[in-house]
Amino acid sequence: MDNQGQTIQQQSKRCRLVLFPLPLQGHINPMIQLANILHHKGFDISIIHTKYNLPNLSEYPHFTVHLITDGLSETEASTSDIVLLLKLLNEKCVKPFLDCLAQLLSDDADDHISCIITDAIWYFTQAVADNLKIRRIVLRTGSVGSLLAFAALPLFQEKGYLSWKDSEMDAPVAEFPPLKVKDIPTIETCTTEPYQVVLNMVEQTKKASGLIFNTFKELEEPEFDKLQEQFLVPTFAIGPFHKYFAASSSSLWKQDRTSISWLDTQAPKSVIYVSFGSIAEMQEEKLIEVAWGLANSAQPFLWVVRPGLVNGSEWLEILPKEFLEAISRRG
Repeated sequence: MDNQGQTIQQQSKRCRLVLFPLPLQGHINPMIQLANILHHKGFDISIIHTKYNLPNLSEYPHFTVHLITDGLSETEASTSDIVLLLKLLNEKCVKPFLDCLAQLLSDDADDHISCIITDAIWYFTQAVADNLKIRRIVLRTGSVGSLLAFAALPLFQEKGYLSWKDSEMDAPVAEFPPLKVKDIPTIETCTTEPYQVVLNMVEQTKKASGLIFNTFKELEEPEFDKLQEQFLVPTFAIGPFHKYFAASSSSLWKQDRTSISWLDTQAPKSVIYVSFGSIAEMQEEKLIEVAWGLANSAQPFLWVVRPGLVNGSEWLEILPKEFLEAISRRG
């Protein structure tokens, strides 16, 4: 085949992207939203997903879905130690992901796979991409500021900020304004190296071919300037994704829509929304502190209290009766 014939054949191939979401709710939704955005722009989309926390992807017939085993035991899959879970997933998914991606690359007779897009916390995928000689773009589902804070953890350790006493929590972090010591992300885990997962994520993100954020520059302009100094990769802020495509059908739980009728009776832009996500846990006294903060705000609020948010608690039984009386139908 001459060069012109090869060019025509290459142009006739559809351009395919392979996306690999982290199997946690706050990471699945943005990745599915991004997949819809990219599909709308003309890309064919393949999703690789673990069997762990598999959402209902049947509502996305325009995606090709490939399932891989995660290798987690029942005990490992039910752990409340999120750092341990992320560490295990990054160890156990290496071969299943490598085998799946290698098969897709060998089968791309009709589709040209341009690159893979993986969640930043899938740090092992950079080595896989390098091995298979395919580009990896990273989706960071958190803010730019949070990534910079994680990248600064070695500095925080060196300066001793991570071991300050409770009485010093309001002290400023001189090297990282406007943070105070209490704002530094802390990690509780049974693993011997609590910050290694985060440090691996930062290190491998710096090696990627690109970095996508679910945010926009006007919201975090100073943070973007700092990011460009530390992460020398092309960066794309194209969020918020939900403005383009909703991802409600990728929910791991059935949606509770009982609050909608109450929300419809509230004035526009008047309701405070509070949610700690799908996996975070907090102490009882912190939950009660949040409760009274909302009560004393004198504002209508919608607070998502997940069963198990407080370890050992079923749901709302630990909230004081006085709090429930004080808010009446305001929250």
